[in-house]
Amino acid sequence: MKQYRFDDIAGLQEIVAKDANDWGPWSNEFTVTQEVIQRFADLTNDHNWIHLDVERCKKESPFGAPIAHGFLTLVLMPQMRIPPSYEIVGYRNSVNYGVNKVRFTGNVPAGSTIHQRMRVASVEAGPKGTQVTLAGAIHIVGNERPAVIYEMVMLYM
Repeated sequence: MKQYRFDDIAGLQEIVAKDANDWGPWSNEFTVTQEVIQRFADLTNDHNWIHLDVERCKKESPFGAPIAHGFLTLVLMPQMRIPPSYEIVGYRNSVNYGVNKVRFTGNVPAGSTIHQRMRVASVEAGPKGTQVTLAGAIHIVGNERPAVIYEMVMLYM
């Protein structure tokens, strides 16, 4: 696996995707069970029936079943590990610096199995360190259309 120094901006340009369809490999899969949805609802105090009431969803929801909260699907990213194809080295610390864009483009019914893939969208020197922007897409396995798209910024110092 090729290594890149965190402060070698010119070298890091090699890992930037050439176009919007230049995705990396799929992650492992994770099943979003009703229990996971319930635990998230309890943690966030978001108990909307569309996430929790199985019988009401069968009758009234356009989805026919409870669906995961959009933010739940997003925060499950660490559950879906992508095999690394490069390594950034030489930094003292790295942090999730934020998210530029998040869109919930589809629903994730309870019981769905999801996975994700990413690409490096940009690498830039910033006042606090090197910013690596990752574009990502979370899909239900077998669905071409993603359920979540996002841009996450990592900061290497």
